[in-house]
Amino acid sequence: MQDYHIPAASVCIEYEIKRSQFIANIGHTASKADALGFIKTISAQYADARHNCWAYIAGHPIESIERASSDAGEPSGTAGKPMLNVLQHKHVGEITVVVSRYFGGIKLGAGGLVRAYSTSVQMAMDALTLKQVIAMIPAKISFPFALENQIRHLLEMHNVEICHVSYAEQAKMTLLVPLNIKNTLKSIISDKTHGKVNIIYSMSLPSD
Repeated sequence: MQDYHIPAASVCIEYEIKRSQFIANIGHTASKADALGFIKTISAQYADARHNCWAYIAGHPIESIERASSDAGEPSGTAGKPMLNVLQHKHVGEITVVVSRYFGGIKLGAGGLVRAYSTSVQMAMDALTLKQVIAMIPAKISFPFALENQIRHLLEMHNVEICHVSYAEQAKMTLLVPLNIKNTLKSIISDKTHGKVNIIYSMSLPSD
């Protein structure tokens, strides 16, 4: 998994074509439940709109399988899918967009609708500020009590998140390590402790 970007704040833009008004709202949604909640909130806010079409990616922009879209009454394939395509092209994760359309009396046709919904999302994305999410990998580490201060200092220096600590014959920690430094951190810990301590990586968060 690679680092990725997420919305830093919500954004709302308006776009008009042939008297139809399109209002695009984008927000940060960390999960499918958050995405559906955002869609419900915006749809209620614009309950008088002819359509409230939406798309979301709930997770990593490339690797997440939690993604969906809806035409919300527009002709099939003219709104939700084009909106989702714009999100995917931008490689932004944990994101939901709702485009509310107020019909202006002039039909746009299928091609016109695709362009209008795509343009609305594109404009909103251009106005969006982003922040980076660092991809993390779970790990565990065990060490003699006497090394705890040294280990904690090394982990803090490299922005490692300590998830849990337990004490038995040795101190044990479960960690989340930035993926881009996992090999470097492994070498540093081994060198600084003269090979006494080794960090073990896994694909899921380890238990004690």
